[in-house]
Amino acid sequence: MKVAIGGPLKLAFRPWVEGLENIPVAGAAILASNHLSFSDSFFLPAVLDRKVTFIAKAEYFTTPGVKGRLTAAFFKGVGQLPVDRSGARGAGEAAVKSGIEVLERGELFGIYPEGTRSPDGRLYRGKPGGLARVALATGAPVIPVAMIDTEKIQPPGKVVPKLMRPGIRIGKPLDFSRYQGMEHDRFVLRAVTDEVMYEIMKLSGQEYVDIYATAAKRQIAEAAKAEKEAGKAAKAALDAAAREQAEKEKNAE
Repeated sequence: MKVAIGGPLKLAFRPWVEGLENIPVAGAAILASNHLSFSDSFFLPAVLDRKVTFIAKAEYFTTPGVKGRLTAAFFKGVGQLPVDRSGARGAGEAAVKSGIEVLERGELFGIYPEGTRSPDGRLYRGKPGGLARVALATGAPVIPVAMIDTEKIQPPGKVVPKLMRPGIRIGKPLDFSRYQGMEHDRFVLRAVTDEVMYEIMKLSGQEYVDIYATAAKRQIAEAAKAEKEAGKAAKAALDAAAREQAEKEKNAE
């Protein structure tokens, strides 16, 4: 997949990279990245010599038919592991289990602490469950990563990407061994997650928003729905006024 996808991807988009020296040549490490686009999971592995394993929703692996089988083969090939997201708690446990298994093999595990793509290019609060628990359970260093401009290449809902240069900044590894054995302390999990998000913010230059991206998406969807309903109400009022005016003119005749 690095040859079939990584090579053409680098040739077409020419991503620039800073901090490659912070990726260990061997051994386990967690790559914690901001999440701007669907393509993030392809650009980051493409610029690294080592394999990176991410988690992906199970639907990519279970869709029936020829297209479904091809999609499953593709995601397996690029190093993605299926996680059932039908239940919030179950999804979190599956992500933690998958991450620990990857790291115990001495490999690189990629994770997006925000839990979902940013709806507007800003950096949102990290979810403390997956990243911090995996880091403390394994003792693996956490390497902050910032994806730059990938949302401009492939915004949500856009299938055909725009040809332009994205960037990737890789920070220095963070050591959380001081919290070893405290992976069930929610205050420690929050502190670890916030420290990682702060480093990502410095690397990316994004505006930080102290709410979860999932909540922001709900707010945006609700605002869009309210705006649409207000537009319908305004149109209905104008139509009613027009009908009333027409009726008055008819009666006047």
